[in-house]
Amino acid sequence: MASAVSVRPKQKIRESASDRIFMFFVYAILSIIIVLVLYPLVYILSSSISSPLAVTSGRVWLWPVDISFKGFATIFKTPQIMTGYANSLFYTAAGTMISVILTIMLAYPLSRKTFYGRSFILIMVTFTMLFSGGLIPTYLVVKELGMIDTRWALLIPNAIWVWQVIIARSFFQATIPNELIEAGELDGCSDWKFLTSVVLPLSKPIIAVLVLMYAVGQWNAYFDALIYLKSDKLYPLQIVLRSIIIQNNSNGVMDPSIQVERAQLAELLKYSLIVVATLPVLIIYPFVQRFFVQGMLVGSVKG
Repeated sequence: MASAVSVRPKQKIRESASDRIFMFFVYAILSIIIVLVLYPLVYILSSSISSPLAVTSGRVWLWPVDISFKGFATIFKTPQIMTGYANSLFYTAAGTMISVILTIMLAYPLSRKTFYGRSFILIMVTFTMLFSGGLIPTYLVVKELGMIDTRWALLIPNAIWVWQVIIARSFFQATIPNELIEAGELDGCSDWKFLTSVVLPLSKPIIAVLVLMYAVGQWNAYFDALIYLKSDKLYPLQIVLRSIIIQNNSNGVMDPSIQVERAQLAELLKYSLIVVATLPVLIIYPFVQRFFVQGMLVGSVKG
């Protein structure tokens, strides 16, 4: 006959008064931080779908007032918007792919102790974080390479970010042990085969980190386009949105009532443009967030 096993109920650990006071202040501080972070986002979203008069008069402080989609309607009625969106998607996708490939190809050899001259190359790479040629020499280099007013001007000059190389190098050092490399060599695995078959499948977290960082950087980039591009058909979304704000803020000889209406619309467009420009990043982030934290923690380990 099976003996009855008595199961004791789980006992809660009693917290002292000082612990409860400490946790109260922790939750209070976290609640204040959450409010400080969320309020600007809610305010921008509410302002983007409120009427122009409500926005300029300051009646919007939390929830939408006199709900109106005039700002979004004005944006998407502009013919250049869809072209700018398509260009930004292309620059983000192509630029991210190029940057991630080049970063891995540079960071992985630098993580291997058997790579001759890696210390010198790492010093040269890190040196560029502190010193650069400047805007004019960079422009002259891009011009001599024939990339002015081409898509390549936004993809090649800033393809590799040194900080991402350092993070990826640290990740490879911490994740890919030398014993694994030696086992691959014993099996007759070439360096390229080992990289594609072993290293990359084990490096999904850092790849997700690189993709997110490069994608956000490419999506928000506008300065290079402002310098190197001349054709409207090549402009990314950020430059197009900037042009829309400038056009609506321009002053000319017109009826005062029309001037007031345009000023109100320009104020509304600022919030609508912020929502339009940040929406793709907000959509992508949840899919890579679980890899992002892991990759940043492992990649930050100094090796």
